[in-house]
Amino acid sequence: MGDVYPVVKVAAVQAASVFLDRAGSTEKACRLIREAGRNGARVIGFPEGFIPAHPVWYHHHSATGALSNRLATELFKHSVEIPGPEVDALCTAARDADAYVVVGVCEKIPNTTGTMFNSQVYIAPDGTLIGKHQKIMPTVGERLVHMGGYGDTFGAFPTDFGPMSGLICGENSNPLAVFALTAEGTRIHVMSWPNHFPTSGDPLRNRVAVDSQAFAQMSKAFVISACGTVDERMIAMLEPGAEAERFLRDPDCSGGSVIVAPNSRIIAGPLGPEEGILYAECNIELSIQMKLRHDFAGHYNRPDIFHLQINRAAPKLYSVHGSEQQALPDASATKLAAPNALLTSPDASAADDAPSHNTSDDNNRGT
Repeated sequence: MGDVYPVVKVAAVQAASVFLDRAGSTEKACRLIREAGRNGARVIGFPEGFIPAHPVWYHHHSATGALSNRLATELFKHSVEIPGPEVDALCTAARDADAYVVVGVCEKIPNTTGTMFNSQVYIAPDGTLIGKHQKIMPTVGERLVHMGGYGDTFGAFPTDFGPMSGLICGENSNPLAVFALTAEGTRIHVMSWPNHFPTSGDPLRNRVAVDSQAFAQMSKAFVISACGTVDERMIAMLEPGAEAERFLRDPDCSGGSVIVAPNSRIIAGPLGPEEGILYAECNIELSIQMKLRHDFAGHYNRPDIFHLQINRAAPKLYSVHGSEQQALPDASATKLAAPNALLTSPDASAADDAPSHNTSDDNNRGT
């Protein structure tokens, strides 16, 4: 008997965050995960920055203005630690749904203030945290509040139906990132998108369709594109001017979630600006048929001409050397301790010169 490739039901969640409300956005995400699971979805993708919001105010207000500063502060106060209580709730919902779940969050490192990452959280059907991906390069206004991630959180991860991957917004059109995930054999890829694009650019739905079909063509994977949308709470908190409000209420400015097959055909969607969950059946065997024509990670490429190298080491900003640290001034037994992942122990400093790895190496996912 030959190999058997499954048919996987997938879901793209299109919804608005409970804007700048971590608890409310988490509860909404958990509810939508369970709904998609009841409808048979084995993979569930969410928009960019769903918990607690995406910093779209920079499309409408000065970066240094009082409103932008206030909203950015609220973004940090409601951002998510990975792992943390919000991730625990998402893991419970994923277990209840018996599904792989990819959720966009604004991430902060424990015991820090001021630095955030634009991240995707990856969860397995048994409720375990697989890992995360931190967006490599923040885009436009994101650069004012988000730091770029490193190679330690990049790459495909194993599932019951083969390698799966995710990227966030603009990095889905990064040629090197697309090829790296193609080389790692991704079969289902989740794209997380914001509520809307800048007012000066094309509508979100246009780019989503183009990038989703292009990624499917190059990788021969199924693509789940989950877009955010706009609601009344978000509009009110953005305090837009008349022109900005007209833009936010334009049905073409938001939404557009799609699911695309390895032959580049849209098999579900696009959705309009409304909230909803998009479903599709993904027959993984179709990837074989398409890769027999063009396998850009195999017979349809030339490794003697082209070679891509991935660096999975994360640089360290701060290291502590010496086996003993000075006691506190009150002579208590308490020692100064590294408060977060950016601070490393003496033993960890040996990894500073870790070698680069190519795409065939193990995919050690950072959490």
